Amino acid sequence: MLGVRKAVFPVAGIDTSFLPATKASPKEMLPVIDKPLIQYAVEEAIGAGITELIFVTGRGKRVIEDHFDKSYEVEQVLKARGKQDLVGLVQSIKPSHVECIYVRQAEPLGLGHAVLCAEKLIGDEPFAVVLADDLLDGTPPILAQMVHIFSHYDSSVLAVEEFESCESTSHGVIDGRHWDERVISVSRIVEKPSPELAPSRFGVAGRYVLMPSIFGHLRSLKPDLNGEIQLTSAIHLMRMEEQVLAYEFVGKRYDCGTKLGYVQATVDFALRHAELHETFDAWLRERLGGAQPAVWTTGEALNQPATPVTGLAH
Repeated sequence: MLGVRKAVFPVAGIDTSFLPATKASPKEMLPVIDKPLIQYAVEEAIGAGITELIFVTGRGKRVIEDHFDKSYEVEQVLKARGKQDLVGLVQSIKPSHVECIYVRQAEPLGLGHAVLCAEKLIGDEPFAVVLADDLLDGTPPILAQMVHIFSHYDSSVLAVEEFESCESTSHGVIDGRHWDERVISVSRIVEKPSPELAPSRFGVAGRYVLMPSIFGHLRSLKPDLNGEIQLTSAIHLMRMEEQVLAYEFVGKRYDCGTKLGYVQATVDFALRHAELHETFDAWLRERLGGAQPAVWTTGEALNQPATPVTGLAH
């Protein structure tokens, strides 16, 4: 089996949570400090060895393509002003060895349909699916952790995290048994169940490494009541024929598809930003009347190094 070289970024969906900000600009371009969400996702993928980035786009998403394209005008202005460091920063958005490919999803017909739009570009290779509004932060990158698990077990891998029972309606929820450290053999996956019907408290966290056999299952599905093809349903069918694993990743997830998660990410990333962390830390303490904010009392202050992965199977 080939290694994981390709990643699909489904970015065609229409967002309503951040209106009016997302009326004319995609949610994937919302900035956390000085980088848009989609760039964090791309950097995570590149950190996992991905060299082909496949964006499944829709109407109004051209700005994503422009972001990863070369900008001669911006570079010339920066060069003329002697800001060579910023020229390098702009040029580093997409490394030269990485290729960006764009395919259009004519209608937003669900995550499964978006993935199916990339089938011809994936071919008969394993691939990753990355949802940019889930901002995952870890060392190594979360997707790199998953590729490690995939290469060891030669099986599809879903990133999962434990959630509060009341949050089940926001997740694809798995059932299964622990097989190795942080690795769960999936016996069932349910899309956004009510708390009383959730089979566990482990929900999928916006990252997948999938065998190409998923495409056959996606093609076999009929649209659900909302007219959508669900990736969760195809994964449930796939696990009836082959092993599917879930991985409790080492790191932190920010649900930037919600206002609260987006603000939490902004605060935490500001606290470790090279230019901002000292002044923002001081301002935040003053704002809170000298009290130490919860972000520090949890022991997850992001101006400290992220927790490294240990105990991965070799």
